[in-house]
Amino acid sequence: MVGLTGCGGDSTDPPASGDGVSGELTVFAAASLTESFKRIGQDFEAAHQGVKVTFSFAGSSALATQINQGAPADVFASAAPANMKTVTDAGNGDGEPATFVRNQLVIAVPKGNPDGVTGLSDLTKPDAKVALCAEQVPCGAAARKALDAAGVGLTPVTLEQDVKAALAKVRLGEVDAALVYRTDALAADAAADVDGIEFPESAGAINDYPIVVLKDSANKPAARAFVEYVLSDTGRSVLTAAGFQAP
Repeated sequence: MVGLTGCGGDSTDPPASGDGVSGELTVFAAASLTESFKRIGQDFEAAHQGVKVTFSFAGSSALATQINQGAPADVFASAAPANMKTVTDAGNGDGEPATFVRNQLVIAVPKGNPDGVTGLSDLTKPDAKVALCAEQVPCGAAARKALDAAGVGLTPVTLEQDVKAALAKVRLGEVDAALVYRTDALAADAAADVDGIEFPESAGAINDYPIVVLKDSANKPAARAFVEYVLSDTGRSVLTAAGFQAP
């Protein structure tokens, strides 16, 4: 099996079916990867008839903590290098993580943008109710960086533990806006309910997404094949179609 490098590297074709990869595979992945990884998981299973992929989606910080506490998993895909580093620093990665995509923030507002939000300063109005991710979560750390770059002081009404939860607050009408990833605002289940408003400061707060096989994986052949599939042209086409950026 060809080793993975720390950078994304050149894309390749996914591993061919009939290569002996089989068994159960557990992937811990950032919440923002939910739709894309479910599709990739289905495609991977179709290419490897003997494999069953199970996903656990949550905030990257929570997943990193679970891995370091011994939760059984084969692959970790994080929404930021910092959370990946907590896993690799603890000796729980097998090889160097590979960056496979990047993601950028938008302001999620109700469909039609009824409040006419055009930038971060609009979120500071006295009656504005805003949701953010908690700062230990990658989307929260990116939001803080963008807000600091804009010189905007913002007091959210809620801090959520992953980006899906922050977006849900907008979809349910509980807040007027939330800072979420572009990919989450574009996701099929959300696009009918929200609009994503681009803002310039997000360009300085882009998150790199690394992926790694875990040291205690019970199925390293399948884990390595899955990572290679994500890094392949086939896997990346799913991710870029969802709004992720190439690394």
